[in-house]
Amino acid sequence: MEKRKKRIFDIIQIGSREDFISRAFDIFIVAVIFVNIGVLFLGTFEELQRYASLFKWAEAVTVFLFCIEYGLRIWTAEYLYPDKSRAKAVWRFVCSFDGVVDLFTILPFFFLSGFVAFRMLRVVRIFHLFRINAYYDSFHVITSVLYEKRNQIISSVFIILILMMASSLCMYSAEHEVQPEVFNNAFSGMWWSISTILTVGYGDIYPVTVLGRVMAIFISFLGVGAVAIPTGIISAGFVEQYTQLQNKSKSGGSVRGTVSVTVDDLSPFAGQEVREIENEYGIDVIAFVRSGAVVLPSDHNEIKMGDMVIYQDLGNKRG
Repeated sequence: MEKRKKRIFDIIQIGSREDFISRAFDIFIVAVIFVNIGVLFLGTFEELQRYASLFKWAEAVTVFLFCIEYGLRIWTAEYLYPDKSRAKAVWRFVCSFDGVVDLFTILPFFFLSGFVAFRMLRVVRIFHLFRINAYYDSFHVITSVLYEKRNQIISSVFIILILMMASSLCMYSAEHEVQPEVFNNAFSGMWWSISTILTVGYGDIYPVTVLGRVMAIFISFLGVGAVAIPTGIISAGFVEQYTQLQNKSKSGGSVRGTVSVTVDDLSPFAGQEVREIENEYGIDVIAFVRSGAVVLPSDHNEIKMGDMVIYQDLGNKRG
């Protein structure tokens, strides 16, 4: 029974290219997600209302499949978190991002069906597409860049927010007397400042005074620069990440001259970040395998129980 349970866990987790059944299951789930979203989309067309019963049937089938998948994930949660008891593993999965997304994918079919906002939560199941691509570095590079540059991104967003508040106050001061119905308070100019600073410029709200137009010119120029800041930070992060990946590939890749070790109770790697492990043991962590997925590491990735760490021994302990 335990062997069968473990096999089911391997199948429903991120598929391995060598495991045809697991890979086929991933593709099947993605197809079900597309069908579910497509039915929800097509159901909004009045011309297709004669197929409403067919759409409802297809939606019921896809939700039923989601329920089965969700139940299997709860049943095998202990293998996802091997360092926890069964009850804690189930609770950890239910509270995890995937668990919450899966639950909110199912609930709107049975409850709150009239609330489109809840039903559209099914769309986030498309994130499972990225899980199928976990063997490749594309999505991991994106998440790594956003994590590594989070402080700079937060700072740039804060600057944009301050600029929006200031421009709203300035425009209120210049335009309130002339357009009291448009700029009736400082916050009413926020829509104008957002559309201007983010270079959208809908033109539904605009200054009519000379002073307001002059300020709008400067605010527009500042908006272009402000929006370019996070863009530049993220672009530089991508360059850094790909440079690191290329350097690791040139220094030995992930095949030759590498050592792999599974993290267990006796391993000193458990609970440490990649950067800490590399500094303490003088190794270069190339990748680690978690739940069947090969992950290209960033400095702040935490190694957990059950992970398989693939590294190169640099021959010197950095201490």
